[in-house]
Amino acid sequence: MNNLDQLIASATADFAAATEPARLEDAKARYLGKEGSLTALLKGLGKLPAEERKSAGAAINIAKERIESALTTRREALKNAQLEAQLATEALDVTLPGRGSLRGSLHPVIISLDRIEQLFRSIGFDVADGPEIETDWHNFTALNTPENHPARSMHDTFYLQGEGGKPQDDVLLRTHTSPVQIRSMLAHTERYKHLETMPELRVICPGRVYRVDSDATHSPMFHQVEGLWVGESVSFADLKGVVADFLRRFFESDDLKVRFRPSFFPFTEPSAEIDVAFMSGALEGRWLEIAGCGMVHPNVLRFGGFDPEKFTGFAFGMGPDRLTMLRYSIPDLRLFFEGDLRFLSQFH
Repeated sequence: MNNLDQLIASATADFAAATEPARLEDAKARYLGKEGSLTALLKGLGKLPAEERKSAGAAINIAKERIESALTTRREALKNAQLEAQLATEALDVTLPGRGSLRGSLHPVIISLDRIEQLFRSIGFDVADGPEIETDWHNFTALNTPENHPARSMHDTFYLQGEGGKPQDDVLLRTHTSPVQIRSMLAHTERYKHLETMPELRVICPGRVYRVDSDATHSPMFHQVEGLWVGESVSFADLKGVVADFLRRFFESDDLKVRFRPSFFPFTEPSAEIDVAFMSGALEGRWLEIAGCGMVHPNVLRFGGFDPEKFTGFAFGMGPDRLTMLRYSIPDLRLFFEGDLRFLSQFH
């Protein structure tokens, strides 16, 4: 028994002296390993007289349990000490301000589109939407575009593939949002055909359009907003007043100069290009082409279900991408499509 007590005391002291898990395992091997002191005593039980084996075995087992208990206690102590040391090196000061989360923002073109819609809604215009995959009739024919017009060619327009991979002649990606004007006129005349007096139609048509073009100021996909006002006494003076007022409000510049230059579009007659000139800033005094407009052609009114002998209307079209570039002094259109957070984070 004295030998066992000494063995227990020696093992406990060796375990306590171990400052690392590896050293503790070495100490364990000296007592509980295959060649350990306690293991040797268990192996020697067979050499004892039969009457001593039972009591000797019980004493050795008690000693083994006490050594294993001391080993477990030391293991837990080392584990806790290691954890405390780790926590000390990774301490977190909860009084420090948090990093916070990045605040997202709308794309600058979306900001401009929202602003355009808000300004036109304030003067009684509705916002109309239509499909981006259009028919040739809605995109060209109903807009008085001749069969041989260059815009109908594959050099300018994306035609969709049909069976066998061949382009379809009558299905395409819309090249402008004017088809929405046709759809709006047809829906309007159908809705109010039972009335003696047809209400006026005032809509803007924002959306994505597609053309075969790509450089610093052009993209194969870009945005367009077109406006349409049809009534019994709509004039070119109304067109000039609406567009000039919108541009001054959009750019927040009362001294903005606006001029209308004669031009040609197949869907309007007469037609005009709209230029603006800023009276301050980097572009001061320069005339910049910004939109196209005109009185709706009688053929287009007929395709839309209106009698051109009774109704007149004006239409205009402008690019929100172009307006955004001018409003925020953005030099390259391609910045809108690169997804660079350094650029996009400037707009809130």
